[in-house]
Amino acid sequence: MEQTKKQQRLSELSEKAMAAAAKQFEQIDYIAEKNTCKVLDAFRNHRVSETFFSGSTGYGYGDKGRESLDEIYAEIFGTEAAIVRIGFVNGTHALATAIFAPLAPGDTMLSVSGAPYDTLQNSIGMKDARYGSLCYYGVKYSQVELNEKGELDYPKIEEALKDSTVKEVFVQRSRGYSTRPAIPVDEIGKLCGFVHERRPDACVVVDNCYGEFVELKEPSDVGADLIAGSLIKNPGGGLAPTGGYVAGRKDLVEAAAERLTAPGIGGECGATLGMNRYLYQGLFMAPHTVAQALKTAVYASAVFEQMGYRVLPGPNEVRHDIIQMIELGSPEMMKRFCEGIQQGAPVDSFVVPEPWAMPGYDDNVIMAAGAFIQGASIELSADGPIREPYTIYLQGGLTFESGKIGIQRAAELLME
Repeated sequence: MEQTKKQQRLSELSEKAMAAAAKQFEQIDYIAEKNTCKVLDAFRNHRVSETFFSGSTGYGYGDKGRESLDEIYAEIFGTEAAIVRIGFVNGTHALATAIFAPLAPGDTMLSVSGAPYDTLQNSIGMKDARYGSLCYYGVKYSQVELNEKGELDYPKIEEALKDSTVKEVFVQRSRGYSTRPAIPVDEIGKLCGFVHERRPDACVVVDNCYGEFVELKEPSDVGADLIAGSLIKNPGGGLAPTGGYVAGRKDLVEAAAERLTAPGIGGECGATLGMNRYLYQGLFMAPHTVAQALKTAVYASAVFEQMGYRVLPGPNEVRHDIIQMIELGSPEMMKRFCEGIQQGAPVDSFVVPEPWAMPGYDDNVIMAAGAFIQGASIELSADGPIREPYTIYLQGGLTFESGKIGIQRAAELLME
């Protein structure tokens, strides 16, 4: 396609995409404002001051900034307790800590949203989806698939709950590397009531990655016993350099803290090494940053739908996470897309993404991530396993303006 025609086509696509996204943008801004109020109220209630940012070394005893941040997360997520630590190396680490916290040898973890995300399967030690499949620490694993509509299958969940060894019901809020929709917070609330009514001795644990601040409520507001996520995704606001969080019932959070450190130590230790300011400022920025990522996703959905690609969610669908799925149909188109996103990045824009055997995945994965923080998927990034139907998963965007530029570059390369 000649350059002038290509630029004209891109301009037309962008103009139509912006028009299609206008209503969604209004709702995104509304949610961001409400969630900003929630975060700001928590900061004021806990009297955040500059002294909280100094951090600690060694054991980390008496770190007022760390202790108050735990309390602030608990208030924002509506929970009894929380731990926020740079010692979590990624979201998978935080999630595995939360998953095993309520379980003892012989207990069963029941996943009701199908198989967990690829890296979490390895972290759990899940061998397959058979009922009673043995995982690490003597824990058993089972799963219930979503129904044909991509929704929670309550009849099958009820049947699975008849097993008295089921002590934990796990649900992954986001779509992961699948084509099913993200699960709305209200639906998670329905699940929590369903489980607690039938099995008061079982807890509900939610993988909250990619979902924080997307809606007005969090899973913990509607009955989830424990939630976990990564600080280099939504709640870190693009500023947290590493870490994760676990929030929920006090006894379960304490159990998670003892898995993170050691029995008898729990959350009492943990040097923050001068990172507190980034965690506080990132959390303050998070609702706005998430809104930027959502706008980027909506815009991308509108652009690539016009280009004839299958997109989920569609540009006018209500969103429950920041991920945008685009089915590209071939490895070559995945590579071109990732090249475009990389070229639109502020860091390593000159790098050409190539598929590779990424740790924790069964298939080669291609990833575009020109980020200030390595692997930070709240920054504009795109990735996907090289397997049919050759789908790319786009997420992030610290600013909509920069996200829009990256999307346009990806679209341009797909036209070639």
